[in-house]
Amino acid sequence: MDPALHSNDGNDGKTPPDEIGEAVEHPITDELDLHCFRPTEIGSLLPEYFRECRRRGMLRVRVVHGKGTGALREGVLRLLDRLPEVRDYQTGDTTGGGWGATWVTLAPWSEKE
Repeated sequence: MDPALHSNDGNDGKTPPDEIGEAVEHPITDELDLHCFRPTEIGSLLPEYFRECRRRGMLRVRVVHGKGTGALREGVLRLLDRLPEVRDYQTGDTTGGGWGATWVTLAPWSEKE
């Protein structure tokens, strides 16, 4: 897998890449900030990101979804409930983003995957 996750919807040359979905590199770290992604992208983004984190031995990931209306947070939590690689998750504490972020614990990578 490419070390950067992105989408590519084309560009008119005037719109910033993050506004039109042009390929934008996103490094794989133990923190994923969802502010630069569309809500419709998280269904494929999170499993791919978690897979790469697990391959690299990162088993605790902070997912920043923001506070906003809570819709993105709820979507993230519903998805986390369905992903078999997610062992546990919890809302960030006051120093970790509060309810605008979720800490996710992942299962170790298996060579069978």
